[in-house]
Amino acid sequence: MPAQQKKDVAVDAAINEVRLVGRISQAPEERMLPSGDVLWTFRVVVPRAEPSGRGTVDALECAAWSPRARRSVASWRADDVVEVSGAVRRRFFRTGGGPASRVEVEVSRGRLIRRAGSG
Repeated sequence: MPAQQKKDVAVDAAINEVRLVGRISQAPEERMLPSGDVLWTFRVVVPRAEPSGRGTVDALECAAWSPRARRSVASWRADDVVEVSGAVRRRFFRTGGGPASRVEVEVSRGRLIRRAGSG
């Protein structure tokens, strides 16, 4: 297969979709960036399905940029169980120490499944 065809097939098959269901570790935080952009950041804790039965979890950083996602996230509290969907993104920014980056889930949709303390 010619190189161009391989490249086209790989791009057509590429998918960057994330769906997480888990617990909010602490209340989401609204942040205004130096650029003037507003976002909400939070961490979703998702238990791993480990055959060993150990209590291992993944704590995944999330960011809500769009107005729709920010509205959803604004009312969440620590220990709420939520579902988020979006894509994995690597974001670049400057700090006092120079250039930096982070990998996070950019949330396009979110919904509350169960409020903390409601059983």
